[in-house]
Amino acid sequence: MTPLSTTHEEIAVAVPDAIPVSTLRDLIDSHLHMPFPFQRNSHESEAAAGVDAWLSAWGLTGEPGVAAMIVRTRPAELASYTSATVDSGLLQIVANQIAYQFVFDDRAEELGRRSPGGLLPMLCESIEILRDCRPPSTPLGAALADLHRQVEERCTPAQAVRWAWQSREYVHGLLYEAVAQAEPFLLRTGDCTSIRALTAGVEPFYPLYEAAQPRELSPAELHDPVLRRLARLSADAAVWTADLFSAVKEQRAGEMINLALARRREHRCSLQAAVLLAVQEINATIEEFQKLYAEIEPELSHAAVGYVEAMIGWIRGCYHWSRTVPRYADVASVPAAP
Repeated sequence: MTPLSTTHEEIAVAVPDAIPVSTLRDLIDSHLHMPFPFQRNSHESEAAAGVDAWLSAWGLTGEPGVAAMIVRTRPAELASYTSATVDSGLLQIVANQIAYQFVFDDRAEELGRRSPGGLLPMLCESIEILRDCRPPSTPLGAALADLHRQVEERCTPAQAVRWAWQSREYVHGLLYEAVAQAEPFLLRTGDCTSIRALTAGVEPFYPLYEAAQPRELSPAELHDPVLRRLARLSADAAVWTADLFSAVKEQRAGEMINLALARRREHRCSLQAAVLLAVQEINATIEEFQKLYAEIEPELSHAAVGYVEAMIGWIRGCYHWSRTVPRYADVASVPAAP
């Protein structure tokens, strides 16, 4: 691959020899290093039906735009790709949580675009449900409370506490995102990636993968600096990969919190060149993940290995879902060359 310059409008869009590239999606596919093979959960169709029933039971699909959004985002498909080896019951919780986060995220975007302060009632309700088990006052809150119940029934108390804490981090991130959208000229690249780490909503799923293991991970394993670094790397690689394919959609919508768009603002270059800069960052992140995992794997318990393998599921799953999901189809309408 040709090295990429980082000076204004001098970033080369290089394509490996003998690989025909016509669209931005092709360009991503030809440069992104994805060492983890595609997998799919055999219970995907059951999970899709379950998501539809669950959203309907809490009155969410009756709200404007939600049913169409679910068709375009395919939450059960994302759950299947990221969680290929879990049982049907756990897959259903993962799929429900993905669907909930899609609904919640779109609602937060809509309210936050008008005013960050307009998000406070929705976010405060979520925090009170997750932190204090307060009764919900809205259909969205009721869905979250039911999701919390599902997690508590499947997980150990310690795992459920970690799930609720990570979920609160996701909620807080949406407020940061709204503030950044309201003051776009103050947004630095580092701020963007920090906010993206929260709004990605990937790490709230990791306690569920703890629950999928034959025994609980020990505190020493959970808090091991290398295992914590692997969790951060996997979440970043997963969501940044989605950012590559969503960049066209989000640029057209005026969104700011996207790794590729942050690189474009930073380097004042074409979208294609910015995407390649982001690809380089993702490739380096995946390579670091592989290196650290290879070094620590011989020391890990069987449960800890299963936990890390679930992190890998999000890296590969987000890639395979993002490149074909209708929500990001615009990436195939943009040419590979600027």
